[in-house]
Amino acid sequence: MEKEKILENLAFAIVEGDEDKAVENAKAAMEAKLDPLETVENGLSKGMDDIGEKFGKGEVFLPELLMAANAFKSAMEILKPELEAQKMQTAQKGTILIGTVKGDVHNIGKDIVSTVLETKGFNVVDIGVDNDTLSIIQEAEKAQADVIALSCLMTTTMPAQKEFIEVLEEMNLREKYFVIVGGGPVTQEWADEIKADGYGESAVEAPVLVKELIRKK
Repeated sequence: MEKEKILENLAFAIVEGDEDKAVENAKAAMEAKLDPLETVENGLSKGMDDIGEKFGKGEVFLPELLMAANAFKSAMEILKPELEAQKMQTAQKGTILIGTVKGDVHNIGKDIVSTVLETKGFNVVDIGVDNDTLSIIQEAEKAQADVIALSCLMTTTMPAQKEFIEVLEEMNLREKYFVIVGGGPVTQEWADEIKADGYGESAVEAPVLVKELIRKK
């Protein structure tokens, strides 16, 4: 099966929330010796982007989103050994602390960004979901992070991204970390408004953005 067809089938399997098809096509990608990162970016992540967009428009609901996430995770299990091997060959380029903000327990987008950053050679410290501002700062200090990536999937939790940057400023730590934001409702305009250092519309943009920021250090 040709590369484009495999990637297209993978994306479709994620949108449909079909774990069996996702696993089948992930195996096909490995048998065809496709680059594992490209498989994630142009297959799995594309499917998650599509289902995320449908969710945002109210065309699908949480059960469909969770089915897509499970299909994504099942396919990732197949790709993981190749991704790990690729990661071992890449020198680490900086430390990224990533998590969702207080009140937000959605980890799908965060997990995709973590995976893409890791395979590009960054040391990723994933602190999970529903993190309050002071906990994030403590973890960033402990990890000696270069970049803090804050995710949210709900408009109601977006203010927590703003609060985080404000608290960093109050604690005189704003210059110590680059802060980037992302998630379904987040936009470049919002990132500018809260004075974030960067915004990524998709997981594919994250490594490029982070690399540019770390280069400024």
